[in-house]
Parts: sequence; structure tokens; C-alpha cells
Amino acid sequence: MSRWSYLRYLVFVRSWLEKFGAACTRFFYHAGGISLLFCDTVVLIFKKDIRWKMVLAQMYKIGVTSLPLVFLTSLFTGMVLALQSAYQLKLFAAEQFMSDLVSLSMTRELGPVLTAMVVAGRVGASIAAELGTMKVTEQVDALKALSTNPVSYLVVPRFIAGIFMLFILTIYADWIGMFGGWLIGVFKIGISSHIYLKRAMNVLMVKDILTGLIKAFFFGGVIAVVGCYYGFKARGGAEGVGRATTQAVVVSLIMIIASDALFTAIFYFL
Repeated sequence: MSRWSYLRYLVFVRSWLEKFGAACTRFFYHAGGISLLFCDTVVLIFKKDIRWKMVLAQMYKIGVTSLPLVFLTSLFTGMVLALQSAYQLKLFAAEQFMSDLVSLSMTRELGPVLTAMVVAGRVGASIAAELGTMKVTEQVDALKALSTNPVSYLVVPRFIAGIFMLFILTIYADWIGMFGGWLIGVFKIGISSHIYLKRAMNVLMVKDILTGLIKAFFFGGVIAVVGCYYGFKARGGAEGVGRATTQAVVVSLIMIIASDALFTAIFYFL
């Protein structure tokens, strides 16, 4: 290797290490900021009086307005899952086990995860855009000037609404997904409705249902905290608000998938 090639190689390695170090610094900076905001939110829930009117308003925005989208997503997911499983089970003449697969898949994984992703794309972006607009127009600074804690006033109601409404939406998504599977099983595959419902209910255990609902609680908190964090970090007018909204959605989706893998591994050994 010539001296010139060696110098070019060193420059390349140094540039790569600088970029890698900067990426790691940004990762730990934002991870620490989200963790601190989560801790502050949990502490303020028990230290401050909760504004229940704002919580109810956020419950409507997060939960009620998301019902149609969650309905469509869960219904078609259950139908597609039933069709795909029936296609394979037909090879073994075991189509009746389709109800077991749909019920377990929806309650354990697909119900909470797909619901969280839908809400993250719809509500998480809305939270980040709303708080980002307040930040760049100095409304958050005005709250501080009035001796009002922005976390208590803005984050806590969204956090409480998020964890409770994800819980309710996940139950709703589970039933709609199983209903979609029932439609395919009864009207397409030809399984008896009584047999399908009996197998779908008998195969479910309390652990299966609780696994999905515990995930839903955590996912709701993730969506609310991440959306609020990047909303508070918005800078630079409309462009900064758009950038914060995009970051909130992307980070929420990554955290949902990563935490789902972690919870699944934990529940597997319990």
C-alpha cells in the first residue's frame, strides 16, 4: 500500500468514526431526554392535580377518533390472516385450527402492535405537530412565564389518555380482528359458526390476553411521551415542526417494535 493510499484510508476511517460517534451522541441524547420526560411525567401524575377535562378531551382525540381506522386495520388483518392460515392448513385437512391461530395472533401480537402503529402514525404526529407549533410560536414559554409547568399542563393529560385509550383500542382491535377471521372461516372456508367460536374462546388463556394488554399500556405511554418530546424540541418555524413530526412518528414506530420484541421475549420465559 502506497503512502498516499494509506493516508486516504486513514482519512476515510476517521470520517467514518466521527459520523458514528455523532450518531451515537444523538441517540443517547434523545434517549436520555425521552427517559427524563417520562420520569417527570410519572412524578407529576402523583404530585399535581390532574386536569380531568383535558384528559377527557385527549381521550376523545386519541381514542374515539381512531376507532374507524383501527376497525378497518383490524378487520382486514383478521381476514387476511384467516385466508393465509387456511391456505396452509388445508394441506393437512386442519382448517378448523384457523380459529385458534387467528385468536392467539390477534390477542398476543397483532392487536396491540397494529393498533399502536396506527395510533402512532395518526395521533403521535398530531401531538408532535400541536406542541411543536406551540413551541415555535412561544406559547410554551408563555406557560412558563405564568408559572405553569408545561409538562404538567401538556404532557400529563396526553400520557394518561394514551395509556388508557390504547388499552381500550387494543381490546376493540382484538374483537374486530377475530370477527374478520370468523367471516372468512364461516362464509369462505365453510367452518361451522359454533365450532369456530368455541375453539376461538377455548384456546385463549388469561396470559394470552394480559400479554397484549400490558403491551398496549406501554405503547400508549411511548406514543404520548415521544410525540410530546419532539414537539418540545421543534425549532425553526414550519420546517422545524414538520421535521419534529416525522421524527416523532419514526421513533415511536421503532420503539414500539423494539419493546414488542423485548416483552415477547420476557413473557416467553414466564
